[in-house]
Amino acid sequence: MPLRTWYAAIWLLMSQKDGASALGLQRILGFGSYQTAWTWLHKMRRAMVRPDRERLSGKVEVDETYVGGFRDGDKPGRGGERRSIVIIAVETHSPKGFGRLRMRRVEDASGDSLMPFVCDVVEKGSEILTDGWGGYNRLPQLGYTHTPTVSSSSGDPAHVSMPAVHRVAALLKRWLLSTHQGAVSAKHLDYYLDEYTFRFNRRSARSRGLLFYRLLQQAANTAPVSFCQIVGEDHNG
Repeated sequence: MPLRTWYAAIWLLMSQKDGASALGLQRILGFGSYQTAWTWLHKMRRAMVRPDRERLSGKVEVDETYVGGFRDGDKPGRGGERRSIVIIAVETHSPKGFGRLRMRRVEDASGDSLMPFVCDVVEKGSEILTDGWGGYNRLPQLGYTHTPTVSSSSGDPAHVSMPAVHRVAALLKRWLLSTHQGAVSAKHLDYYLDEYTFRFNRRSARSRGLLFYRLLQQAANTAPVSFCQIVGEDHNG
């Protein structure tokens, strides 16, 4: 494919506030197959996360959310085994406002799944704000200040005591439904999380052209990947 077609695809992805679906990219650029458009988008998503990016710091809210619809047999709350569990970490600013975002799909809500994520994305010594879930109890042992809030004891609903993660969770689900019609498999969910994180962390960019430039810059430093690698690899493997 000509390089200018790649430029057009990156511009299309970055110029629209909510991004582009594979079907939309196929129609606009005239690709012969849906698979080509889907593959191109996943190639670009792999360039959206720098391996040397800085960790979050300061006050950081951490919580999980569940992506995917309910099915027969699903349990309520953290027992929803058939839905994808996504852990979210968001910097919070005083007196208000949010900073940078990190997200990852995890297998379960146990401490063994949650702690590696926190250690990977948050600087030691930061204050971690969570709900009362026991999976976060080891945070002080790992070098963090842990401030848990049990909603039933505080008297505030969860979205009041933990506003950042609940706002991000709601916006993420709306984006997946509106842009991608909810057609995101668990296997590839992490790459969609990477795209949403890329957009969220650059939400205050002065122009869409800066997003285009940043993605183009990162793409030039990202190793090529084939369709077979995309469908066969594990994001966190």
